[in-house]
Amino acid sequence: MYLPLSEGNPAQMNLCDSCKMTAGVGSIFLTPMNSNHRTTSLKMERFKSNRGAHINSCYDATLDEPPVYEETNFSNEEHRTVRPSVMSAFGHDTLDRVPNIDFYRNAGSLSGQRVVRPSLQELHDKSDGTPSDDLESAEPLDSSKGAVRFGWIRGVLVRCMLNIWGVMLFIRLSWVFGQAGWGLGIVVILLSCVVTTITGLSMSAICTNGVVRGGGAYYLISRSLGPEFGGSIGLIFAFANAVAVAMYVVGFAETVVDLLIEHNALMIDPINDIRIVGCITVVLLLGISVAGMEWEAKAQILLLVILLVAIVNVFVGTAIPATEDKKSKGFFSYQSKIFLENFTPDFRNGETFFSVFAIFFPAATGILAGANISGDLRDPQAAIPKGTLLAILITGVTYLGVALCVAATVVRDATGNRNNSVPLGTVCNGSSAIACDFGYDFSSCEVESCKFGLMNNFQVMTMVSGFGPLIIAGTFSATLSSALASLVSAPKVFQALCKDNIYKALYFFAKGHGKNNEPIRGYVLTFIISVAFILIGNLNTIAPIISNFFLASYALINFSCFHASYARSPGWRPAYKYYNMWLSLFGALLCCVVMFVINWWAALLTYGIEILLYIYVTVKKPDVNWGSSTQAVTFVSSVSNALSLSGVEDHVKNFRPQILVLTGSAQNRPPLLDLAHSFTKNYGLCITCEVFVGPKSEVLPEMNAGMESNQLWLVKRKRKAFYAAVACENFREGTESLLQASGLGRMKPNTLMIGFKKNWQIAGKDEVQSYVGILHDAFDFEYGTVMLRMDEGLDVSHIIKPFSVDGDGSLSVHLILSHTTELLILNSVPPQIAKMNEKLMESSGLFKKKQPKGTIDVWWLFDDGGLTLLLPYILTTRKKWKDCKLRIFIAGEPGRSEADREEMKSLLHKFRIKCSDINVIDEIHIKPSLYFNSTRTFKEMIDPFRLHEGSKDTAHAEAMKKEHPWKITDQELSNFEEKTNLQMRLNEVLQENSKSANLIIVSMPIARKGSVSDYLYMAWLDALTRNLPPTLLIRGNHKSVLTFYS
Repeated sequence: MYLPLSEGNPAQMNLCDSCKMTAGVGSIFLTPMNSNHRTTSLKMERFKSNRGAHINSCYDATLDEPPVYEETNFSNEEHRTVRPSVMSAFGHDTLDRVPNIDFYRNAGSLSGQRVVRPSLQELHDKSDGTPSDDLESAEPLDSSKGAVRFGWIRGVLVRCMLNIWGVMLFIRLSWVFGQAGWGLGIVVILLSCVVTTITGLSMSAICTNGVVRGGGAYYLISRSLGPEFGGSIGLIFAFANAVAVAMYVVGFAETVVDLLIEHNALMIDPINDIRIVGCITVVLLLGISVAGMEWEAKAQILLLVILLVAIVNVFVGTAIPATEDKKSKGFFSYQSKIFLENFTPDFRNGETFFSVFAIFFPAATGILAGANISGDLRDPQAAIPKGTLLAILITGVTYLGVALCVAATVVRDATGNRNNSVPLGTVCNGSSAIACDFGYDFSSCEVESCKFGLMNNFQVMTMVSGFGPLIIAGTFSATLSSALASLVSAPKVFQALCKDNIYKALYFFAKGHGKNNEPIRGYVLTFIISVAFILIGNLNTIAPIISNFFLASYALINFSCFHASYARSPGWRPAYKYYNMWLSLFGALLCCVVMFVINWWAALLTYGIEILLYIYVTVKKPDVNWGSSTQAVTFVSSVSNALSLSGVEDHVKNFRPQILVLTGSAQNRPPLLDLAHSFTKNYGLCITCEVFVGPKSEVLPEMNAGMESNQLWLVKRKRKAFYAAVACENFREGTESLLQASGLGRMKPNTLMIGFKKNWQIAGKDEVQSYVGILHDAFDFEYGTVMLRMDEGLDVSHIIKPFSVDGDGSLSVHLILSHTTELLILNSVPPQIAKMNEKLMESSGLFKKKQPKGTIDVWWLFDDGGLTLLLPYILTTRKKWKDCKLRIFIAGEPGRSEADREEMKSLLHKFRIKCSDINVIDEIHIKPSLYFNSTRTFKEMIDPFRLHEGSKDTAHAEAMKKEHPWKITDQELSNFEEKTNLQMRLNEVLQENSKSANLIIVSMPIARKGSVSDYLYMAWLDALTRNLPPTLLIRGNHKSVLTFYS
């Protein structure tokens, strides 16, 4: 680092009397060349001015004379000439410092002391210090008028009871209690009821948190957890219901075929008879379903009556005294000894508690039968909780009652042979000894297989009942009612899924027919799936998968309730209060455990399918917004993360550009947005900003109307950016508001990106003053500043505005780029203007496409903290720029080019930034060349804005200054002649070295407030960047953004 000390300046000598600095591994002692030859160690310090700006104490802002340096001895005996001030490189004195390693050291570095670069204030201040419509918001279809609507009894209670009372009640319940005993058997039933009850409570909370429409479980999950979860489980659930139809129909067909075998009336053979009966049955059920919900409801009532009669028949039968035939088959009416004997478990044939539970649990499923037709309910919010929970209670009590009655009347093993009777009081041994107390010896069952008893006969209910054929009718009723409920549920859920258009290929099935909007197409699809599985004839392998599909739905319903409660969204206000978020979470985990208990490979298959569908929906990003709890949790998580970031101090290693881009409308300046997006991509904050100038009453409607459409435009164009807009009386005040208020906590912009004002010469003084004022404000707020200039221009709003035809009020720039000429002809503009506009549109897509092989030329002239180097490095990490190599250009003193190159090479190596070449330009300080006519062009550029007061008398000159304070005075031109020449000379050097670059990046010159007029500063920027490839002027905030420490 090189700090100037003026010759013979006691004030400065005293100011820096204690200053000391180091470079490399040795100390640098800078000695002023005065008569005393005092050695002064320089130490960097800061003090606050009256305006709170940070100032380096070792700099004298009023110093005009060039500094003098001498050679330095290093502690490691190295000897090198200290690099002179930047005056030697640029031809005039400046406080700006060339890039140096010492600026990037940590405080307390062992390899060298950290040096503080000039602050931005020292350089800048004066020297005196539409979304798409949502399904929920759509008006109901006219066709729904006059539709049949069910209450909670017919719509929910009856359906759920019929679906839960399956064939398990009549042909497996006795076997379950025989294996597990009535002690563990009660646990099996209660555990199943716990799963379904918790799910019912969660479902009640969800469906009372707003209007429930058609779709059942799919609707509840999708509106709570979002389309990703809802779309994946909805497809699985609809498919499971379709296959469940086949399951229940095959169960019915097997019972029918058993009767055919019993009466020797088989048509072909058992398997084919099952297929024939099954197909005929499903056709009849389809006819009932297609006839309409009213007919289907009437059929359900009839089946319920038959089922209730069959259940009552069991209870009546257990109270009737046992006949000798029934006794030989193990039925002895109610006996306390039998009840106590059947209390303990007796697991056989490798069965365990979990395997028995896995067989029984499908009997408890079916609680979603009512919710699945939510669109056909009169009041789903009231009907679903009431009907579902009451159905769980009634069916649970029924299962327990029937099972306990049977456990108190039937022994585990019986021969069915009346000849096994023995005198009362006979002593027997073995598990069948209890039967001897009632006159039968079944001890032979210990050595050979018996056909009767709880463990051996699946038709115990038929034997026990008062009238056997009623049990067969009950079995038929249970299977057909479950099949009918599933046949109705599957198309209804599938139709709701298709209406949401999550899977676009399935939208064909969204259409409904009739006053009830019946999904006829869905019925046909369900029929085809059912017949396909009926023809297989054996569903033992598929049954566990279906149970797991239902359980996955239950798990997500529970998790939805927990998730919504956990998010604590103000919108989560369920009318049903008897739920608990942690109970819901427990229910979700319990469902997952039960899935693995029933069948581990089926559980893994279910999860695998769900994950694949989840990924598919996530990638496709359906255009829906249901206010899901996932959004709420994301928001809560974002706020929490933002707050946690606020408690951590920024570190240079974690610096990333967070850019505020003045694009106007998001689509108006494509190159500016595309380049900013390349800097931030998915890893930094990018805010595209627009200032609406004018009275708020006039501009606010336009601003509010454009907020969503602009953000939607960014999303559709895959630009990871936010849109922000303000309304203000003038442009500068609006931008100042954005600079101060944008962002949240640590997630706030640190870099301003703006386009070069190409029309500054004709724009008017107010616009120019506002534009330059924005740059001053950015420096005041310690923003890094980036300015993009392209000769063709940036703003395409005048071209795309007449053709705003997209649904969101914007026009596809890709469309314009592909039909530029046609659009310009349609716009009826003069040929010359049309040609310019065509070039403008072509250049507007420059940064959208992959960049060809070439270079990014970085002219790192002043050390600004490293932003000028960091941004181009970030570009090279992007796919579009990966074929572009970095070339570094620095200013150097004549005769020291090689040493300067090695210094920069070492610095870049420490920063781990690769470049293809390092060029030291040692001729920047000379005057502009006559070859380029830079001086004449510059004079012509500023002539309309000069005061020309030099030829006037003093009084007249002062009057002119007061009348036109914004004009460039002769005195100002004289004072800044060297800096003016520097900009012209830099442009010449840029044209000589970087004319073929893909992108040029140059350190931005800074104008002192109050010293450099706005027009002179604009002339500098114009002269520096004229006739070049796309050029970025960058000035960091003079705080390190690069470090070489780990």
